[in-house]
Amino acid sequence: MMSTTGRVLAILCVALAGGAQAQDKKVDVNRGQQIAGQVCAACHGADGNSAIAMNPKLAGQHADYLYKQLLDYTVQPKAKAALRENAVMAGFAAALPDEDKRNVAAYFAAQKLKPGTAKNKETLELGQRIYRAGIPERAVPACSGCHGPSGAGIPSQYPRLGGQYAEYTEAQLKAFRDGTRRNNEAMQQIAARLSDREMKAIADYVAGLR
Repeated sequence: MMSTTGRVLAILCVALAGGAQAQDKKVDVNRGQQIAGQVCAACHGADGNSAIAMNPKLAGQHADYLYKQLLDYTVQPKAKAALRENAVMAGFAAALPDEDKRNVAAYFAAQKLKPGTAKNKETLELGQRIYRAGIPERAVPACSGCHGPSGAGIPSQYPRLGGQYAEYTEAQLKAFRDGTRRNNEAMQQIAARLSDREMKAIADYVAGLR
């Protein structure tokens, strides 16, 4: 019989597998760069390295993942709400045709991520322990199992976390927990088992991975 942790991982695999084919179509990176400069740069930087901690770095993120997020910000047919709630991103994503969603995702994926740093020495050990080993007694799997030892993720499956702003990562964990981000059932289950302190520790540790 599958363990609770095993079920969480199985759900995560299924949930993210749908984005695996997102970037099969031909993309125009130059067009993506144009869109980034005109639309995305103010919040995320022209090269995807945001200067604002609450706005995620997009540089080096997997194109399939970025494309899927743009879809998730929009209300899909027969749905009552978007899977990710963000009024600003909803407007931008809705205005982009599908091909331009792919183009801008491919552009940011091709950019070089500027590394970050962990800042809180008091929680570094806790964050590292959860990232590497999880919390077995609460069925929290190791983050590294899906996102890799260095936080690089796995293209078409799991997003890059390493080097991301701690403030943004922490906010997303809380959004998964409170239900304002509903585009990954496994992450909702995992976040529900984490305390605020644990979320903050993980987010800070991840910021320093490279």
